Amino acid sequence: MNWATFAIEKLREGQQAQIKPRGHSMNGKVNDGDRVTLQPCSPEQLRVGDIVLVQIKGNVYLHLIKAIDQKRFLIGNNRGGINGWVGPHAIYGRAVQIERR
Repeated sequence: MNWATFAIEKLREGQQAQIKPRGHSMNGKVNDGDRVTLQPCSPEQLRVGDIVLVQIKGNVYLHLIKAIDQKRFLIGNNRGGINGWVGPHAIYGRAVQIERR
């Protein structure tokens, strides 16, 4: 069980979820401890710049969509880091509200 397990379960059930991510890789967009509201989404709704809850290589991140190539999404943080490409199955939800702490 990781920090996002509860949110992933809710999103898979089609429900909205809230998380308070920790860390600094998304500073400026999502700061350490901000409350983020996520909603389930379809791949067609996703755009470059969206903040998504995503699993990459076994790790779960709240990161950005940096590019879209047909049905693949390039994921990275807000500090220039790139995690890699994922398919739509790896994206659990999209951030729709960020409340600063």
